[in-house]
Amino acid sequence: MKKAVYSLVLSEDVVEAVDRMAYARGTSRSNLINQLLAEAVGYVTPERRMADILQTLSEQMTGLFQLQEQATDGMLIIRSPLRYRYKPTIRYRVELSRQPEQAIGVIHASFRTQNQSLLDEAEIFFTLWSQAECAYGICQPEDAQVESGCWNRRFRIRAGQNASAQEIGAAIGQYIKRVDAALKAYFAALPDHNAAKDAVKQFFSQ
Repeated sequence: MKKAVYSLVLSEDVVEAVDRMAYARGTSRSNLINQLLAEAVGYVTPERRMADILQTLSEQMTGLFQLQEQATDGMLIIRSPLRYRYKPTIRYRVELSRQPEQAIGVIHASFRTQNQSLLDEAEIFFTLWSQAECAYGICQPEDAQVESGCWNRRFRIRAGQNASAQEIGAAIGQYIKRVDAALKAYFAALPDHNAAKDAVKQFFSQ
């Protein structure tokens, strides 16, 4: 959505009230005024859409994962503990796009660890998962990247699909739950790599 500069004549009391509200919401005066005007005329801004998606996603994750909201619009970090050596935590960072016609956003998954064996196993898992998704036509090869134990997965709306913010948030939540369950099944089967790979395949045969 393109933006332009306009001059508005506002009373000082209104500006002070807007500034207080903007500060409380962690946004700027311009963004808040833009949002308030959009709501008044019934227009859904990209910021409102992203907030609605993340609100639904947060509701999906609450009680199951650790949530960490970010000051940046359109971002949510979801943490999940893994029952493995050194008790690592996997972090899923959801970043939404302001231009959904290109992609809804990206999920970044990573471990905050220096343990190379764990990173190697994570890379094997995410490679297996990405290959299976491509084989089943769930995503295109360019939508998934695996490197150094980290995984980036771009997600899109299929052509002709008109999904609401709530439906998108719920779908992302269900997807993260599925990936997380597969990841834990994989690590639970180690050190038997054949069994670990079979555990991942089960999530595509259901």
